[in-house]
Amino acid sequence: MSRIGNRALVFPETVQVTQNPGNEIQVKGPNGTLTEKFNSRIKIVINNNVVTTLRSSEEKQDKQLHGTINSLIKNMIDGVTKGFEKHLIISGVGYRCNLNGGKLNLSLGFSHPVIMDIPEGISLKVPKPTVIEISGCHKQQVGAFASKIKKMRPVEPYKGKGVMYKGQHVRRKAGKSAGK
Repeated sequence: MSRIGNRALVFPETVQVTQNPGNEIQVKGPNGTLTEKFNSRIKIVINNNVVTTLRSSEEKQDKQLHGTINSLIKNMIDGVTKGFEKHLIISGVGYRCNLNGGKLNLSLGFSHPVIMDIPEGISLKVPKPTVIEISGCHKQQVGAFASKIKKMRPVEPYKGKGVMYKGQHVRRKAGKSAGK
């Protein structure tokens, strides 16, 4: 039995949740509008500022979808009310970033600067040359863009240089001379 799928999602008055044909859910709020189409095996019921999900059978696939769809709808409601944020820290001598128009310019120790376009629906702030704050209402887009930036120069374990999430613990390794 899915415990996550059985929870009732209560949304505030400032949020409008509507169900379109084809099991498509649209959530409008102060931070924007999100639309997502879900599998028709899970029934979504909207009644008096409460969203509930019901599965049609006890098959394994239905049990898996039940909790997943409930969590995705909760993330949509949270996204249009509070939004989601990821903070990245750039560590290393000469490693830095800045915003130029609608592009993120990263200097990560390559022979050339890495220039990335900022996707629609995501806002970036660079309070310091070594800190990037990514925010948006779609949780998956925020996480995917943060991951894309992080993959440009992953943190290496010997010197700790690279791009990492704020609060991420980097397990450091001793060099060759540590064994002597």
